[in-house]
Amino acid sequence: MIKVKTQYSCKSCGATSPKWIGKCAQCGEWNTYEETVSLPTTKNAHTWNLDNANPGPVALSEIQAMDLRRTKTGDGELDRVLGGGIVAGSITLIGGHPGIGKSTLLLQVAMSWGQKTLYVSGEESSHQIKLRADRLGGDPSNTYILAETNLEKILQATKELRPRLIIIDSIQTVFSSLLESAPGTLSQVRDCTTMLQRLAKETNIPVIIIGHITKDGALAGPKVLEHIVDTVLQFEGDRNHVFRLLRSHKNRFGSTDELGIYEMDQSGLIPVANPSKMLLNQGDLRSSGNAVGATLEGQRPILIEAQALVSTAVYGTPQRSTTGFDLRRLHMLLAVLEKRCGLFFGQSDVFLNIAGGIRVTDPAIDLSVLCALISSLDDMVIPISTCFAGEVGLSGEIRSVTRLEQRILEAERLGFNKIYLSKYHVKGLDFKPKCIEICPVANISQLYETMFV
Repeated sequence: MIKVKTQYSCKSCGATSPKWIGKCAQCGEWNTYEETVSLPTTKNAHTWNLDNANPGPVALSEIQAMDLRRTKTGDGELDRVLGGGIVAGSITLIGGHPGIGKSTLLLQVAMSWGQKTLYVSGEESSHQIKLRADRLGGDPSNTYILAETNLEKILQATKELRPRLIIIDSIQTVFSSLLESAPGTLSQVRDCTTMLQRLAKETNIPVIIIGHITKDGALAGPKVLEHIVDTVLQFEGDRNHVFRLLRSHKNRFGSTDELGIYEMDQSGLIPVANPSKMLLNQGDLRSSGNAVGATLEGQRPILIEAQALVSTAVYGTPQRSTTGFDLRRLHMLLAVLEKRCGLFFGQSDVFLNIAGGIRVTDPAIDLSVLCALISSLDDMVIPISTCFAGEVGLSGEIRSVTRLEQRILEAERLGFNKIYLSKYHVKGLDFKPKCIEICPVANISQLYETMFV
C-alpha cells in the first residue's frame, strides 16, 4: 500500500506547510494555502530510454557549447516571441482569458508545423476540434487529436505515436491516477507538469501547455508552475478589439521584450505584419488631443496613437483615467506641465487612451502623451504628418531614447514628414534620413513654444 502524505501549499509562491495557516510566511498573502497530496516515486513511474546516459558531474570548462536546435512553427509572430522558433525539449506555458483564442492559436500551429503533432484536448471532443480545423483551414494530415485527461494514457499515446510536438489543452483538466486529488488542484497541476517536463527533457519533444488564469489575470495553479516551464507566454486582448497580443513573461532561450500581434478573423488568428498601419487612425478627420509616438516592442518599431481628452471637472473632483498607459506616469507628466510650462490641469478631468488596445511601457512615448494633453487643453490640432519620440524628465528636459534610427526609419516609411526628438541625441546621430525632417528640442518649454504658441 502506497503511503499518502498530506500537506498544504501556497497558491501564490508554492511554499508548503504541514498544517493550514492563514497568512503565508514566505510571500505574506492571506488564505492561499490549499491541501495537497504527494506520493513517493513508485516502480510504475514512467521512464524513457535516453540515447546518451547521464555522465554525472562534468567540469564547466570541458562542456562544449552547442547551438540551440530551433524549429520554425510556421507562425511568424509566435516564432518572434519565442526567440526565433521552438526549442527541442522545451516546455512552454500559454495563459489567457477564456475565449481569447489560445486553442485556436495552437491548433493553427499544429496544422502549420509540418511535422507529426499530438494535440491533447481535455476540454473539447475530437468532433468539436474537427469543426474548428475546417474553419481555420490548413493541412491536418500530420495533426493527431487525443481527447483524454488521464496523464498515464497521454504518456502511453506519446510512446506509441512518437510525435515531434505535444500540445496539452489544458493542464487544469489533466490528472494522474497516482494521486487521489481532483483535476485542477495544486498537487495535480504541479505533478502533471513535472511529468511532462521530464518527458520533454528526456525525449527532446517540445511540449506546449495551455493554462487557465484567475480573475486577477495571474496563471492559475501554484507559482512553482511558472518555475518548472522554460517559457511563459501571455495571450492578451479585449473582446471589443480585433487585436490579440502575445507577450513573453519568461523565456530561458530568448528575450522577453518581443511582442506578437494577431488580428481575430472568421478564419482564425491572422498575424499582423505591419502593426503601425493598423494602430494609427485611418480616417481623414483629425481632431485635437491626438499625437503619434514611436515606440519599440522588442526589436520591432511601432507607431501608436495617444488620445487625450481634457475637459472641465463637472462634479468638482477632477478625474484621472488611463487605458494602456501607467496612471502614475500620467500624474507625473501633468505635474511637469504645470511646473515647467504653467499649464494647469487641477480643475480638469483628464482621460488618456492608447489606441488599438495596446499597453505601452516604453518611456519614449512620454513626448507624444504630453503633446496630446497640451493639444486637448488648448484645442489645437497636431498635424497628421508629425510624430514624437522622447522621454520627459522631472525638470522638463527631453531625454534621448534607445534605437532612435529604427524609430525614425519606421516613421519615414509610413509617410511622416516631421519627428520631434531630444536635441542631446541628435548631435551624435550619424543617420541622415531623406524624407523626414528631424526637429530637435531641449525641453518641454521649447516644444510648447514651437508647436502651440
